[in-house]
Amino acid sequence: MNDRTSYTEFIEALKSGKEWAYRKLYREYAPKIGSLARTYFNTDDVDDVIQEVMLRIYKGIKKFKGHSSLSTWIYRITINVCNSLYEKYKKKNEKTFSVESSGDENKEIQIEDFNKDVQREVELEILYEKILEILEKLPEQERILIKLRDIDELSYSEIANILNIPEGTVKSRLHNARAHLKKAIKEAGLL
Repeated sequence: MNDRTSYTEFIEALKSGKEWAYRKLYREYAPKIGSLARTYFNTDDVDDVIQEVMLRIYKGIKKFKGHSSLSTWIYRITINVCNSLYEKYKKKNEKTFSVESSGDENKEIQIEDFNKDVQREVELEILYEKILEILEKLPEQERILIKLRDIDELSYSEIANILNIPEGTVKSRLHNARAHLKKAIKEAGLL
């Protein structure tokens, strides 16, 4: 934890139902949960995932033994919730993944009277959005690996614990996922 409350005290506060601990938990982990959920669902479903994960944390924190870090435990819960919801959506034959597009990709962006830094920032944002669209098209497992390692910067061992697979498998699958992403980016003409 990054304030004066120690990690152990924070866990104990969660277990005893302290309101400040749950506020802190939500503040620190809701954005991470939402970010991971976006690799599965469109933005409308992310809030549902965050609520369900927080509810499961609340119900299960007393059973948390500390065999893994709190963040690993929360990521594992998030993936379980996402998988459960995804299966529900799949059974309903709903479209789960959406690639949102503003439709402006083919329009020429004209930036007058702005300095080059602003123009560069806009270009990078557009590039980032296009890469995210390409990432959305990758298989679910590949998206998750890239998200956990390259965006959230988790270690290989943390990812192995979250996904419940060997660390070597994480490395080989991530290598393949990155290769597929790079190929898709090249095919889109972005490299």
